[in-house]
Amino acid sequence: MYDVVAIGEALIDFTPLGKSDRGNQIFERNPGGAPANVLAYLAKLNKKTAFIGKVGNDQFGYFLKDTLCNNKIDTKGLKFDEQINTTLAFVHLKEDGDREFSFYRNPGADLNLKNDDIDYEIVKNTKILHFGSLSLTDNPARATTFKVLDYAKQHNILISYDPNLRQPLWADLDLAKKMIIEGLRYADIVKISEEELDFITGIDDVEKGSDNILKLYNNIKLLFVTLGDKGSYYKTNNTDGFVGGFKVEAVDTTGAGDSFLGGILYNILTLDKKVGQLTNNDLHDIVKFSNAGASIVTTRYGAISVMPTYEEIENKLRYS
Repeated sequence: MYDVVAIGEALIDFTPLGKSDRGNQIFERNPGGAPANVLAYLAKLNKKTAFIGKVGNDQFGYFLKDTLCNNKIDTKGLKFDEQINTTLAFVHLKEDGDREFSFYRNPGADLNLKNDDIDYEIVKNTKILHFGSLSLTDNPARATTFKVLDYAKQHNILISYDPNLRQPLWADLDLAKKMIIEGLRYADIVKISEEELDFITGIDDVEKGSDNILKLYNNIKLLFVTLGDKGSYYKTNNTDGFVGGFKVEAVDTTGAGDSFLGGILYNILTLDKKVGQLTNNDLHDIVKFSNAGASIVTTRYGAISVMPTYEEIENKLRYS
């Protein structure tokens, strides 16, 4: 039995790493992809994980498989595409460590994930299924992802969702909003950024926007809104609250939201309570733990390879 199975993209993040002697930008090859990042965090904290997705039959695809294996993530569900290359993302960092992306995905191998590629025994044997909206940008991956979600629903598997809006990857934003909302209809647990909440609801107030989401999609049991260095907000049908962030010198925020969600799922699994039974104190502690892990990730370059250990998170909580 797996703790968490994720379906979606594994890709290469090319992260800026200074300049050459000639003054040219140097990029470091880092393994990434939001669903894979979440699994890497959980695996680092000794949870049993598996990845379902597709990469190219190229050096980047094999590098990603090796990385997942080295991080103790089961790759039985990882397929290689013979025709389409692995998706690449170039990360452009701002002075505060925040980032923008340029994608090479027209299409990428992850978008060619077909229903025949899916081993449904992997899906059947997990406690939580996680997905993000990048799988929904186009077919066949979109149709395949929805089939997997339907299967998970039929088997009463808890579903985690990160809308993870990347505007350059959508043909138009109306389609993006439609597909992201369709994903919300399946989710039990949702992690969303402040900007994504505004995009979906048209409401720039975190509390009002969150209330709107829970009223429209009553299948959602837990909603978490990340607020950057301000911390995070959580909401259920019974309680809500803000939890402050940790002051750090951020150099790269890539993977911070994924580590935050990894922390959420780790604690839900560890507490071994049904999500509807979590108290306000439970949720406050869960979010504080998740904020701590995310803050550590922002002080390092990359994502999969820089996820924190449990001891590092505990030290952050103890000494900050």
